[in-house]
Amino acid sequence: MSVFDDKKWLTEVFADSGSVFGLAITRKLDEVQSPFQKIAMYETTHFGNLMVIDDVIMLSSRDNFLYHEMLSHPVLFTHPNPKNVVIIGGGDCGTLREVLKHPGVERVTQIDIDEQVTRMAEKYFPELCASNNDPRATLKFEDGIKFMREAAPGSIDVIIVDSTDPIGPGEGLFNRAFYTSCVAALATDGILVQQSESPLIHMPLLKAMRQAMSDAGFASLQTLNFPQMVYPSGWWTCTLAKKNGEFNGFREADAAAAPFSTEYYNVEVHQAAGALPNFVKKAFAE
Repeated sequence: MSVFDDKKWLTEVFADSGSVFGLAITRKLDEVQSPFQKIAMYETTHFGNLMVIDDVIMLSSRDNFLYHEMLSHPVLFTHPNPKNVVIIGGGDCGTLREVLKHPGVERVTQIDIDEQVTRMAEKYFPELCASNNDPRATLKFEDGIKFMREAAPGSIDVIIVDSTDPIGPGEGLFNRAFYTSCVAALATDGILVQQSESPLIHMPLLKAMRQAMSDAGFASLQTLNFPQMVYPSGWWTCTLAKKNGEFNGFREADAAAAPFSTEYYNVEVHQAAGALPNFVKKAFAE
């Protein structure tokens, strides 16, 4: 839960881990209740604007680049030639912006069930929405689970699941049925990537998610680490799932010569992100 108190601190309590995260705020900017969730915007003292959905912190101006870059560039540089990309969720449009930096990508379809998230992002995070009118981009506001279920077999190169936590609208994006639809929709070299929570405090969820991916038919998995200060524990992950074959590095030369700028992602960061601590290796092996 989050509270807006007299001391001008917004705090999010993580009961399962006995921890709390807070940001000093100057004012509440806006709040809307969509058919799906409550979306609130705050102005913070040091982290720019802040989006909170159903009392859970989603992103801040200061550190969202960490998440958006790591959800986008590793998978796109791991795929041999991504042209058709689908983003499930991603209503703030930060992931869309990063994907569209890749000149080889010909088509990006973003499906988010809640249009209000995008409208609020356009108003309070306009920098994230700068590429929304790119002719390669299509924004749909509908059920991503249904979209994947009805997608043409073998038609998609990369699926990016930029979802909220597995509760509410995001709950159905973490199970075997959804992943089975994704496997069917991916082309031969296809890869899915999904935000996969914190290994420090969400390990049961991360393991269950990886198991569901394997059960759905993905041939190999790779979990990457990155910092994310405004999320529980400050340590986050994303998990890549390959339809066929094993993961065998990425296009390092292309990543090094990328014709666009990033704030966090580079070749060395990508290499290091795949290094797993021993306790994570042990948990994955059990």
